[in-house]
Amino acid sequence: MNMKGLWLGLAVGTTFTCLLGQWVFSATSKETDSPKGLSPEIVAEYVHSVVQADRTFYETEIVSRMRAKGMVSASEHWRTDGGLPLPVQFLQESGRLMAKQGKAIRFRLISDWAINKESRPTTEFERIGLMKILENPDRPYTAIITEGKVRSFQALYADKAVDQLCADCHNVHPKSPKRDFKAGDVMGGMLITIVFPQ
Repeated sequence: MNMKGLWLGLAVGTTFTCLLGQWVFSATSKETDSPKGLSPEIVAEYVHSVVQADRTFYETEIVSRMRAKGMVSASEHWRTDGGLPLPVQFLQESGRLMAKQGKAIRFRLISDWAINKESRPTTEFERIGLMKILENPDRPYTAIITEGKVRSFQALYADKAVDQLCADCHNVHPKSPKRDFKAGDVMGGMLITIVFPQ
């Protein structure tokens, strides 16, 4: 082997070793620097899926079945008349209970056409979000919100009438500002808030 080949082999080997070392170091440092846990977008998606599944199950398998058997029906005044909570009340009460526990995740329904004025949008994010989910109901509207020292992630998902019975309940209510909902229509949004640790 000549000296020129030896030096060329040594140079290529050294360069390869250095590049390989840099790649290994870079790969391991990225792995250890990656954030622990899930992104707020994924957490919001999980929360939305669970809450929506619970509400749909409650509406189709409890409220509808009990009403069909003539046992008990859902009522807006369920606390006083002994009926079941309406599906929207079931979701709102679940959200209130979660908020009372002081957890970093909260959820509630909002709408420009809410029967209960407490469920109308109160922030710029909520007003813009309701317009955006009407334009594209299959995609949540999201943002990082800062209020004082508190930072949170918010996601607003389209809330659709599960069936015509749900739409009719709003259409005939004396306080309803909109009376032409159909099954599948966007009636508002489910707002999910995830508060970041301080």
